Amino acid sequence: MQLSQSGAKMAGVSGLRSIMDDVAASTAGASADDWLNLSVGNPAPIPAAREMWRAALAESLADDFGKASCHYGPSRGSQVLVEAIAGYFNRRYGWELGPENIVVGPGSQMVCFAAASLFAGPGTLGDRRVVLPMVPDYTGYQGLCMHDGGIVGIAPLIQREGSHRFRYALDLDALHRQSDIGMLLVSSPGNPTGRALERSDVDALTALAVERDVPLFIDHAYGSPFPQVAEVHTEPMLHSQVVHCFSASKAGLPGERIGFAIGAPQYIDALASFMSNSVLHAPQLTQAALARTLRDGQLDHVTHTAIAPYYRQKKRFAEELLSELLPKDIDWRMHSGVGGMFCWLWVDHPWFDDVTLYHHLKERQVFVVPGRHFFVDPLSSPSLGAHATQCFRISLSADEKVITEGVHRLAEVLTELRVGSADMHRHASDVVGAVL
Repeated sequence: MQLSQSGAKMAGVSGLRSIMDDVAASTAGASADDWLNLSVGNPAPIPAAREMWRAALAESLADDFGKASCHYGPSRGSQVLVEAIAGYFNRRYGWELGPENIVVGPGSQMVCFAAASLFAGPGTLGDRRVVLPMVPDYTGYQGLCMHDGGIVGIAPLIQREGSHRFRYALDLDALHRQSDIGMLLVSSPGNPTGRALERSDVDALTALAVERDVPLFIDHAYGSPFPQVAEVHTEPMLHSQVVHCFSASKAGLPGERIGFAIGAPQYIDALASFMSNSVLHAPQLTQAALARTLRDGQLDHVTHTAIAPYYRQKKRFAEELLSELLPKDIDWRMHSGVGGMFCWLWVDHPWFDDVTLYHHLKERQVFVVPGRHFFVDPLSSPSLGAHATQCFRISLSADEKVITEGVHRLAEVLTELRVGSADMHRHASDVVGAVL
């Protein structure tokens, strides 16, 4: 079989994809208690969220099936959902959106893929790239470009905070040195760190987008106004150079693939045309269900009373557990995010390696995600040094019993790795001494 260059890239298996395949293969046929999966990115099974979507889909099936599922629809999105989105954001933020400002897609990742195809790659002004203003960021972004080298991640500034905390900050100087920006793309709050952009960050990125005349895409999959998996203090703001992406996935509906973007018509029209030329349109029954939850206030209600409190409590639980159980003589640090579905941990020792940790934990039937998969070209970024291979992600979607046992085994493995490194160092010293 002969693949094109873009085909070879898109048919390749990413590092994270191989890990997920490994998880699936290892747990196939296992009982629920055999493995502790702390790698999953699936949202937690929150009863109120599941009931909201079950009811909305059931009502849509009963009332809208004929006109939604038995007819083709507009590539921009069904009229009922586009109107519901406009009404919701106009009420909430005082915006003045019309259909020309909105496009619906089968998941916000597909919207981002369309954007990367439209605004990055070879063009009349030369090759342009998707630029992630600060990595680590969502690993799925790395598969958006259908040509090699089409995406670049800007290494962060690393700020230590106290004994077991650290924080990433934008390196605006490095970002401004990037000369081939086709579009900027950032998640806020971010996966895997939970860090959210401050207003000053958004303003700086917007100013750069204006200067270079490129779009800034901000992915709010974890943020405001829903699902608020992580707290944010910077609400979305309209700007002619900014496109905001939203998703129902982390609000409890990942399997139905529904997301949408809001922005200036020049960008939204191009995205709508891409949908028409690729997937035609997003599933319409799901569009009808999302429209119901926006119109009747159920999505806001469940967000504030169930989803946001659940993850706040889960993050506090995990922070206390890690502080209690991880070895005190190891320099481990957790990113100081604002909540979210994950804990992002950094073990700042030369002997630590994220893939080595993955394999040792797998032997104890625990899965986490090696941190390198959230960086672009992690092994060839001089400014990062070893940092990209000294991090890993723990999911908070599992129940507390699974997280507790998983962190116990993590603490044991970290101790073993440290002791093993010390033993090797002593052995090497003895050998050198004997030779001398």
